[in-house]
Amino acid sequence: MSRVSYYKLLDKIVINEINGFMAKKGDEKMNEKLLHTPVGVRDIYGKECLARHEIVSRIQKVIKSYAYSEVETPSFEYFDIFNMDKGSAPSNEMYKFFDRDNNTLVLRPDITPSIARSAAKYFPDEELPIRLSYMGRTYKNEPQHQGKLHETTQIGCELINDDSSAADAEMLACIVDIIKVTGLKDFQIEIGEVEFFNGIIEEAGIGKEEEEEIRKLIQLRNFFGLTEYVKNLDISNKSKETLCSFDKFFGGVEMLDKAEEYTSNEKALTAVGRLRKVYNALKFYGYEDCIGFDLGMLNGYGYYTGIVFRAYTYGTGSPVVLGGRYNNLLAKFGKDAPSIGFAIMVDDLMMAISRQHIYVDTDTNRALVIYEIENQKEAVRLAEVLRMRNVEASLIRKSKRHEISEYFKYARRYEFDRLYIVKENEEVEEHLVMSEEISLLKDKYNDNKAGGTL
Repeated sequence: MSRVSYYKLLDKIVINEINGFMAKKGDEKMNEKLLHTPVGVRDIYGKECLARHEIVSRIQKVIKSYAYSEVETPSFEYFDIFNMDKGSAPSNEMYKFFDRDNNTLVLRPDITPSIARSAAKYFPDEELPIRLSYMGRTYKNEPQHQGKLHETTQIGCELINDDSSAADAEMLACIVDIIKVTGLKDFQIEIGEVEFFNGIIEEAGIGKEEEEEIRKLIQLRNFFGLTEYVKNLDISNKSKETLCSFDKFFGGVEMLDKAEEYTSNEKALTAVGRLRKVYNALKFYGYEDCIGFDLGMLNGYGYYTGIVFRAYTYGTGSPVVLGGRYNNLLAKFGKDAPSIGFAIMVDDLMMAISRQHIYVDTDTNRALVIYEIENQKEAVRLAEVLRMRNVEASLIRKSKRHEISEYFKYARRYEFDRLYIVKENEEVEEHLVMSEEISLLKDKYNDNKAGGTL
């Protein structure tokens, strides 16, 4: 072999080795990527999943006590159900795709328009109140740098065909009852009225473009920017003063008197009067101390027409409940029906519960049954008896590679209450394995449950 041929062969061997190495690295990166979820979604498992199911069960029990009927709507619908004409999420926040007939479909970013469509379809002639509840996931294509979930779980209620302040108060009372059963004690529900803002804008005679800029600044709580923007508008000094005072329009019920002094607009004054009626109705439930007022609250969705509200607690920067009145939304689907609703943001709620170190008693009784192959029959019988007694029983055949102490550690790791060891001659050893920390948490929870107050 010539020297040239030798070096060519050597180059080919080196190149093949490099290509093989790069392919191996590529496979490793691909396998690593497959273990991760896309941005904005996450896995929920183990103790977190158990606690989540328990909280959801408590919430649904409260909702059922208010006589709401559950409804399920599709995870994806036609784009027009949610477009801006309906006041839902902006187009760039939706996950869109096409069916075989080239219709534009979206994963629902918001469940309320779906419920409105469903109610208009199945209750077209009903004039008395309709109570619907739901649980489902929503999907929003949030900017990645914000760190928000793109897939969230919501539980909600919609009260249709009732335009009374009593209905508003009942929805708020239901929210208080829901938050209380989750174990949260420190929370506040802030209430606003979008018609107050609309009345102030109407009184000032402000155009649509300027209105949107003012709305955005108030929503962002950028009151310095609001003052700078308003002072350059061609409106009366009184209107400028009112718009620049939105940072003062929050607090207790006494703030409503202050707000009335800033306007003579009938729409704005009617909105304040409505809030007073809701507050007085809440006294019948004994929940008036759970709420505050914020006339600068302008919830993001454009379909809200009256009272709006959010519930806050420690441990999360986002509200755990969102809602409001949307009297015109069902008319978009052919049914003229005043409505009000709310959504429990389950992911934010669970984050708050976790960060406040609230123990969630999942009320489970779990047993681990360990046996060797010659005692399998007795182990199966034991597991069957335990399951008949509503005990969650898990069977594991003992391996010679693992000491019995490892099974005790396993039982503690997965929060089994008892461990049974099946021996010869149908002999069974029973051991308590629940950790001391979990036991103390349960005792503390039971004490709070018995004597705790809001």
